[in-house]
Amino acid sequence: MSTPAPDLPFDGAISAFYASSAPEEIRSAIAQADKDDILSASYPYRREMKRKAYEREMAALQIELVKMQAWARETGARVICVFEGRDAAGKGGTIKRFRENLNPRGARVVALSKPSDTEATQWYFQRYIDHLPAAGEIVFFDRSWYNRAVVEHVFGFCTPQQRAHFFGQVPDFERMLVDEGIYLFKFWLNVGRAEQLRRFLAREGDPLKQWKLSSIDVKGLSRWDAYSDAIRETLQRSHSDAAPWTVLRTDDKKRARLAAIRHVLSALPYDRKDAQAIGPLDSTICGGPDLWTDGQNA
Repeated sequence: MSTPAPDLPFDGAISAFYASSAPEEIRSAIAQADKDDILSASYPYRREMKRKAYEREMAALQIELVKMQAWARETGARVICVFEGRDAAGKGGTIKRFRENLNPRGARVVALSKPSDTEATQWYFQRYIDHLPAAGEIVFFDRSWYNRAVVEHVFGFCTPQQRAHFFGQVPDFERMLVDEGIYLFKFWLNVGRAEQLRRFLAREGDPLKQWKLSSIDVKGLSRWDAYSDAIRETLQRSHSDAAPWTVLRTDDKKRARLAAIRHVLSALPYDRKDAQAIGPLDSTICGGPDLWTDGQNA
């Protein structure tokens, strides 16, 4: 007797998109790939990083992160790490690896839901200010004020005038944070279209991960180009000397997590830093906005 297939979220809309609406080259890339194959032709590696090497390098970085948090606590340093990117780009998983050995009292995650009726009447940045770090704290924004620049714009949740106003204010807002002495890191996680869809399909079929999917994810599948246009404009208009963007190519989650942690540790002046343990930065997957690609081609 066969076991019934589990119910799929959103009535299997992701599987249906893969079967009938995804571009042929995307479907073909997913269907022909082995588990560890990188789907993006422009990604600098063809296979995912070996797990043993990843775990060895990550273990060394975890020790450095603990040192960094001790320095922040002792000196009163304030650190913000903003994580933006397409759905399934790896934001939550990267934040998890930053925090797994840190004291959670001093390493908070901020993942805000849509604004309440009251918040919708406030200055746009106001509800984010409430979550800025106090002395000795590290705050990880799992999505941030950049919702207005991309998601709200793509789905019509803000007006063109509101978005233009945001772009007019965000450079000064971030410059004030940096002038205040806050260490601000802005990561844009860049994932290819085929890899994003492969991750969505995996989530759809896994009862333990189905909660990660939302109606926005489903609707966004057919809005890849609109997202690309919004992301491109956002990187151009909000990259500055005071608050630069760091683009992470996340088609290989392991390499991306290591690269993000290395970038932060390399930039912070914490005590007893071990440069050898941090290791070299990989400029092919972690760099400025010129590293961003729309990821359209498999």
